[in-house]
Amino acid sequence: MPVTTTTHINLRGDARAALEHYRSVFGGELTVVTYRDAGAPADAPGVDEVLWGEVRSPEGLHVMAYDVPAALPWQQGENAYFVSVRGTSAAEITGYWERLAEGATVVQPLAPSGWAPLYGMVRDRFGVTWVLDVAVPYPA
Repeated sequence: MPVTTTTHINLRGDARAALEHYRSVFGGELTVVTYRDAGAPADAPGVDEVLWGEVRSPEGLHVMAYDVPAALPWQQGENAYFVSVRGTSAAEITGYWERLAEGATVVQPLAPSGWAPLYGMVRDRFGVTWVLDVAVPYPA
């Protein structure tokens, strides 16, 4: 079963502009999902910011980005990225999760989410934040 890793960039309010820029540089398809698209209330702060977005070029470039919510700490250049591990098998993702979580800090437990059968986030003992999920097509 295929598993991929992707750089996942963390920004505050600039994710859409960054992804559009990367698409202009590398070409490819742009997908953007806002917090509103995911069901956030219309009057919620940052509702039109990017919950998840990506650029995929025909040559193989793949980069993801999101806007860190205002309620969470963020400083440009600090915690600037995650490593995203996506696969098609829940068993495979769970196995990776279990091994990465040893001696690590669980940021978001591995569990079903609104966009994936399994999703979780863990900061390993080296300070690297990993996002793992079972990938499903986004119904744009």
